Amino acid sequence: MSMEVPAAAGGKRARGHSAMDFKTAATGVAAKAMRNELNNMIQKIDEPEYKKAFEAEMQSFFILFNRYLAERAKGQKINWDKIQPPAPEQVVSYSTLPECSNPSLLNKLAVLKLNGGLGTTMGCVGPKSVIEVREGMTFLDLSVRQIEHLNSHYKVNVPFILMNSFNTDSDTARIIQKYANHNIELMTFNQSRYPRVNKESLLPTPRSAYEEKGGWYPPGHGDLFDAITNSGLVDKLLSQGKEYLFVSNVDNLGAVVDLNILEHMDKTQAEFLMEVTDKTKADVKGGTLINYEGNVRLLEIAQVPSEHVEDFKSVRKFKIFNTNNLWVNLRAVKRVMDNDGLDLEIIVNNKTTDAGEAVIQLETAVGAAIKHFKGAHGINVPRSRFLPVKSCSDLLLITSDLYILEHGQLVMNPARMFLSTPVIKLGDHFKKVAAFQKRFRSIPEMLELDHLTVAGDVSFGRGVILRGTVIIVANEGAKIELPDGTILENKLVSGNLQLTDH
Repeated sequence: MSMEVPAAAGGKRARGHSAMDFKTAATGVAAKAMRNELNNMIQKIDEPEYKKAFEAEMQSFFILFNRYLAERAKGQKINWDKIQPPAPEQVVSYSTLPECSNPSLLNKLAVLKLNGGLGTTMGCVGPKSVIEVREGMTFLDLSVRQIEHLNSHYKVNVPFILMNSFNTDSDTARIIQKYANHNIELMTFNQSRYPRVNKESLLPTPRSAYEEKGGWYPPGHGDLFDAITNSGLVDKLLSQGKEYLFVSNVDNLGAVVDLNILEHMDKTQAEFLMEVTDKTKADVKGGTLINYEGNVRLLEIAQVPSEHVEDFKSVRKFKIFNTNNLWVNLRAVKRVMDNDGLDLEIIVNNKTTDAGEAVIQLETAVGAAIKHFKGAHGINVPRSRFLPVKSCSDLLLITSDLYILEHGQLVMNPARMFLSTPVIKLGDHFKKVAAFQKRFRSIPEMLELDHLTVAGDVSFGRGVILRGTVIIVANEGAKIELPDGTILENKLVSGNLQLTDH
């Protein structure tokens, strides 16, 4: 096997461009050096099956690496002056979609959850999808229950697919055994595993395909299309008569199958739909849809030149953001991948290894694929379809009485007078799930809450009721313990508070 350096990394010699010549020459050298290192790793593998799979993976990585080198040499950046908010026809309002009249379309659907992430930011070991979020049920349990309900209620067969990473695969395989007797066809596959690259030498950190996890990384969810094609799953789903794939993050509890969107996709023959929703101050970093030279594109904050970051965050110019709930046509995926594949914008993620080595990870975002598909557009959906759990503040929201559970789906409690959810900011003492559980003897009643900020060493007794705006601050070295049955309405609690029974 020999990986060739693509022409894009070469470049033409032009007079008066010595700096460019130097960069181009360096690019060619870096590409050759990388190719040699990858080939060495491939040659050391004995098992033919593994060798073939690893080779395909490294080929995809090598193409991405070469694109990175070429873009770096050219100093390519997005032209800010050409960026426009999306045209009216590029984003359709959900409220204009007709009610679905043909639920049998569900037989053409498969549901995929992006399950590559770990629960480390919330202090958990293993896949994030196995954190308990409601009534003893995990993210995965809720998703399985939703699909089961769809299958039995409409008498259809919607398969449920998990895209794991090498970080989550073995744990997930053990966990999903418990769904063996459920009314659900469950499939899993792994996204790619790419080598981290030393920032200075531009050589791969691992020297062998068998090296420990630390030298490798999952290259972002933009890898979905490569991984689902290489695994043979696209062909398998098409052979089962599936035409559409609904993709979402496993930690977005609002991402449930929507029949109106499915029928809209079928009727309009759009090959790619992205669910967007109105931006608030909490969402300023989320990717947004833009009109770039007449085409609909995804713009991520990582692509924005530093002098325009504040413009990007502005709610005035960019009013919507990407929820990462995506609907794609499987035949179109096969066509695009069989031809030239995808040219997704590269996100360079700078990291430092445990050994202190500066490395880069080349990643891509799944939503960036929107530019490759015919009739692609956004759908501006209600905020209820975006309910991610990224922190324990989110966890408090979704475990509270603000929501009720129906067939695995979280629905806003009808007793809540406002459609918006309260703003919740829990301090560092609540950062990890174990600490969060210790500090709440029971989840407070929050039906009439607008805003909650908690900082410092604070704990809540049973049956606490929070209303309006509540701010609780325990000063350094102090402790606040709210007794059972405390009612706080538009209150600021600070200092030191410990009540004991005599």
